[in-house]
Amino acid sequence: MQKAYKLQGKHRHYDWGGTSFIPNLMGIENVNHLPYAEYWMGVHPSAAAVVTTSKGDVDLAFLVNENPIKWLGAKTFQNFGTLPYLFKILDVKNMLSIQVHPTKENAVIGFEKEHAAGIAIDAVNRNYKDKNHKPEIMVALSDFWLLHGFLSPALLEERLRNYQSFHSLMNEFKGEDYQHLYNYFMQLPMEASDQILKSLLVEATAAFQNGAVTKSDPHYWAHKYYSDGIPASNIDKGIFSIYILNIIHLPKYHGIFQGAGLLHAYLEGQNIELMANSDNVLRGGLTPKHVDIHELIKHVKFAPTIPNPLEGISINSNETNYPCPIADFGLTKITLKAGESYTITTQSIEILLVMEGAVLLDQLPLKAGDSVVIEAEAQLKLVAQKSCVLFRSLVPN
Repeated sequence: MQKAYKLQGKHRHYDWGGTSFIPNLMGIENVNHLPYAEYWMGVHPSAAAVVTTSKGDVDLAFLVNENPIKWLGAKTFQNFGTLPYLFKILDVKNMLSIQVHPTKENAVIGFEKEHAAGIAIDAVNRNYKDKNHKPEIMVALSDFWLLHGFLSPALLEERLRNYQSFHSLMNEFKGEDYQHLYNYFMQLPMEASDQILKSLLVEATAAFQNGAVTKSDPHYWAHKYYSDGIPASNIDKGIFSIYILNIIHLPKYHGIFQGAGLLHAYLEGQNIELMANSDNVLRGGLTPKHVDIHELIKHVKFAPTIPNPLEGISINSNETNYPCPIADFGLTKITLKAGESYTITTQSIEILLVMEGAVLLDQLPLKAGDSVVIEAEAQLKLVAQKSCVLFRSLVPN
């Protein structure tokens, strides 16, 4: 009896996306050079994936709703009622917005408040698209750069001291007051923040042109954002976050977890991302999308972050686990050499994504770029036709 089915995700053509990584992975001829920013595999109503069945293509959300125990398993159905995660591929050519995600409790409050106010789900000024939290784990598919939480007090003080433009802000931090510093700057009148950021960007541009900065330097990313020229006014206040957050470099197949309240932004590279089934994003700049500083500030954890990059923990010689400290999802990487076989047993619904090589999954042929959805309580055998790398999303036991 068939337990695994080909899955067709949905492409998202956001402006910040690259034009070649995802098309090349999936054999798409991108003749119009569209930005292929994200590929969604899940049941989120904004872009539900489609399952190839003997009766034709069917929305995964429909199948799960029609027979939840078969697909989800009894425990996942009882705990979540639906597929609790959203699996993605991202190609970040240009940096994403400075952002934070709410807790589940605050997502419910925010969603119901906006619903009561009559703000349409697809309105540009809508903050809450659903009632769920959005913790997420990402694993790099190339060298990947991101902003991830506030610098330690000593490093942040050093930043404020080392840049002449920030000297006026040193008394606002006073060694540890992240909330006051951030609130103070983000709510400055535009003329005052422009004065600070314009001189900073002039310095960043000069440093970049002189070859004096690397991607570990905030000047590099500030210049990249305004590489076409520094505006005379209305400079995006999100530039400030580049200087007060940790800049993290993740090599291929290294990952990091990001929970509620963590201020962050993706800067450059390709990755896979697994998150709770949500699209709730509160933005703090570096984007043409809706920015709601007052709402964002309510949800930011104003404390230093010590980054904890993940290399993964070996389960056995073929499978590596990336620890996720939440109940909504788990993520592993399976690596097989040509001719090797490996058996997987599912407790709940799982999605397998092939990133490299070719493999048979119980005689279902899969190549790089393919994904499959697997029912709960299935036991399936993988046989590598070529050396391959797969990522496995699941619901923890």
